[in-house]
Amino acid sequence: MRRGWTTGACATAAAKAAYAALCGHGFPDPVEITLPRGERVAFALAETALTADAATAGVVKDAGDDPDVTHGALVRARVRHGEPGTGVQFRAGTGVGTITRPGLPLPPGEPAINPVPRAMIRAALAEIAATPDVIVEIGIEHGEALAKRTLNGRLGIAGGLSVLGTTGIVVPYSCAAWIDSIHRGIDVARAMGLDHVAGSTGSTTEAAVQALHGLAEVALIEMGDFVGGMLKYLRAHPVRRVTVAGGLAKMTKLAQGRLDLHSKRGATDFAALASLALEAGASSEDAARIAAANTVLEAFGIFPLGDAVARAAWNVAAEALRPAETELEIAVFDRAGGLLGRCGFAPVHTPPLNRRR
Repeated sequence: MRRGWTTGACATAAAKAAYAALCGHGFPDPVEITLPRGERVAFALAETALTADAATAGVVKDAGDDPDVTHGALVRARVRHGEPGTGVQFRAGTGVGTITRPGLPLPPGEPAINPVPRAMIRAALAEIAATPDVIVEIGIEHGEALAKRTLNGRLGIAGGLSVLGTTGIVVPYSCAAWIDSIHRGIDVARAMGLDHVAGSTGSTTEAAVQALHGLAEVALIEMGDFVGGMLKYLRAHPVRRVTVAGGLAKMTKLAQGRLDLHSKRGATDFAALASLALEAGASSEDAARIAAANTVLEAFGIFPLGDAVARAAWNVAAEALRPAETELEIAVFDRAGGLLGRCGFAPVHTPPLNRRR
């Protein structure tokens, strides 16, 4: 799979090219920058503009083979001189959001240009002038529309996208951006003083768990398949109460020890599911039918496995959360959002191996 570049790397390249032109050196094309791990990489410029008081350069983001919503987006940097001694100041241009909630790496009111891209830009400009005093405005074409396909609104980033990246490189299908959104969602919930968050595998389970507990939107964490990524972050950044909510197939995989619930990470073990059914009181005939089932939905139709799966999933999730002082709940929903099974709140240091709902 082909690797790509983060928005932070593209913004750095655009800013460096614009600053070079502002200083009278012309627009370097391609323009070279240094990534956080020391690699030197070059970017072609898609557009340039120079006026008496500002220079603008644009770079088209290439995310490689990663399914990134910003792939192909034009990242612009407009650079103009600032007051002496003010250093590098950042502004949000069209398509870049502004932070409105606490808990993110930058305080409310700041443009959503993350700390690592800011450091990259400062370092790139310092290659041209040792102590640049400039205002750097980063924009992303169609960024406000693209942001609607991200979790930015929930995280408290208004008006556009975030300029992200810790290495400058996008690894295909790493899903790093999704996991980062999970982490930032937890940070925001903690910063706002919430004591209960709920991670869900999809929109149906999210709506169901929100209705179950009457949760505010900021308490909802769209974990998708990355339950392990959410739980491990909560282990280090605990919240008093955590609900893990998912559909019957995803929660069955969690019950069977998987912390990555994607279908590519392995199929359901129907023999193990049959054994779980026996422990929950199923007949040997029903257990045999479950072992031979084609789908988890079929297995659940043979015997009500919801609570048994929830209890088994609780133990797996609790192990990932320890030693955090957290109360954990598992909720299993059907495709319509109906509650099929539940293992209620209990401290993660007391695994309820056989605890009933």
